[in-house]
Amino acid sequence: MIKPLIAGNWKMYKTPSEAELFALELKKISKQNDRDVLVCVPFPSLMVVSKVLKDSGIFVGAQNVYPAKEGAFTGEVSPFMIKDAGASFVICGHSERRQIFKETDQFISEKVKSVVECGMTPILCVGETLQQNEKGETFSVVESQLKTGLQHISSALINNVVIAYEPVWAIGTGKNATPQQAQQVHSFIKSVLEKIYGGSSKMLRVLYGGSVKPENIDELMTQPDINGVLVGGASLKIESFSRIISFKKN
Repeated sequence: MIKPLIAGNWKMYKTPSEAELFALELKKISKQNDRDVLVCVPFPSLMVVSKVLKDSGIFVGAQNVYPAKEGAFTGEVSPFMIKDAGASFVICGHSERRQIFKETDQFISEKVKSVVECGMTPILCVGETLQQNEKGETFSVVESQLKTGLQHISSALINNVVIAYEPVWAIGTGKNATPQQAQQVHSFIKSVLEKIYGGSSKMLRVLYGGSVKPENIDELMTQPDINGVLVGGASLKIESFSRIISFKKN
């Protein structure tokens, strides 16, 4: 049985003081042992949120990383800095990083490698654009992103990775893949991983991200190959995020 992961991605929202207040509210939510909860926060809020959530059972993650221990990389943040600030997860290759900041699959693979080597868990994001979806290229795009993004990860380490499928056309648009469409891609992702890693990847978690809301969480989580969600806007309000955390699986 794969333990679901409910991950919030705050993107570029919440000052450190706002993040601290939210974390205090989040800490009050009753913990359910059959699921993990994670919040990925902006760099300035990592230490304060980690301090509030220490010993709460709620994990803290970063939204990005630079794949080097240290060096003359003005404005960047290393995996060692992130880990020391209290993070245990790092989002790598979010579609906004790919689309806005032009990150390549190769560069993202270096991030994944650096995060694993530092003892944290990367969340490798994969997914197609609307144009690619309409051309029927979903599977080929996702497979290519997976193979390149994981090229440095051995069978012995693959379960230290989380995959997030996020159709780019469903992020922040109000649109979303139906649970059945998401399940189809998740099943494909697991088949690709099995071809590469055999049985070593059977416990790897594959999350769905793309306009996840309280209204669709229950149906999403009934799909057999959806092992959790990567939540954007709905993770910014305690009411909606707590409902998503408390999803009911029929």
